[in-house]
Amino acid sequence: MVNFEAHFYSYNSMKIHCELLEFGSESHQKSIELRRLVLRKPLGLDFNLSDLENERVQFHFGIFDDDQLQGVLLFKVMKDIGVDVLKMRQVAIKPEFQSKGLGSFLVKYAEDWAISNGFKIIDLHARNTAIEFYKKLNYCSIGEPFLEVNIPHIRMLKELVL
Repeated sequence: MVNFEAHFYSYNSMKIHCELLEFGSESHQKSIELRRLVLRKPLGLDFNLSDLENERVQFHFGIFDDDQLQGVLLFKVMKDIGVDVLKMRQVAIKPEFQSKGLGSFLVKYAEDWAISNGFKIIDLHARNTAIEFYKKLNYCSIGEPFLEVNIPHIRMLKELVL
């Protein structure tokens, strides 16, 4: 993988940066807790050890305010579709930081990383509550809605511009 620098910017007196998280690191452990809080707990779900172990080969990105993790995003290489396709999954921003631009900044950072590493397409399953967010980032809906983790989702794709 290409060495990719963290991106920094100031936003409403916050010092924001994104970076690739090392699996098993303290930041990675905090990202699991954040995903549990935002994505799993509201549905009455939790992670099991095999779910988390399977993430060892995935790419984990975090967005930080100073040194505090405020959001996370995972990429999984879709070998069954093509080596240049990533599946975006488990995007979560702390509730108090949602709708402040951090999610968009994190997705754009991850997309830049994907482009620099030769990926051409990002595929994702968006919860109904996130469809408009992804549309604003130029993701297109594909197919019909379906249930995943017992809630409606739609498949969305984006071709990355090199």
